[in-house]
Amino acid sequence: MHASSTSFTHRAVGFFTGVFGVMTIFSGGSVALRLGSALELAGDVIPFVVWFNFAAGFVYVATAIGIWSARSWAGTLATLIAVATALVAIGLAFAVVNGQAYEMRTIGALGFRFVLWAGVAIWLWRGAPK
Repeated sequence: MHASSTSFTHRAVGFFTGVFGVMTIFSGGSVALRLGSALELAGDVIPFVVWFNFAAGFVYVATAIGIWSARSWAGTLATLIAVATALVAIGLAFAVVNGQAYEMRTIGALGFRFVLWAGVAIWLWRGAPK
């Protein structure tokens, strides 16, 4: 499908997820790469979660482009993001149970990311309006 024939909803969801992806790249990258005081402000980070979020931000942007232009592969990427996020959340749960220090906002952020991308994937797979 050509970008000119995509729905307003695709463009809105694509825009939102794209902005979210760019924000994720900057926030995750700032902590992962220890830029400025980002690491201190982040508190008790779990490194694999930070690095996952940073890397996932790039996939968010790619998926957003696919959503914006109503590409069929966007549903696959959204699904992969949701599954990968769930797996990272399981890893986080193991780290927490084993006594690793963490921030409660990390749990909330992963939960939000999972719900967002699972919802987008379901919307795309159920035949989002073109």
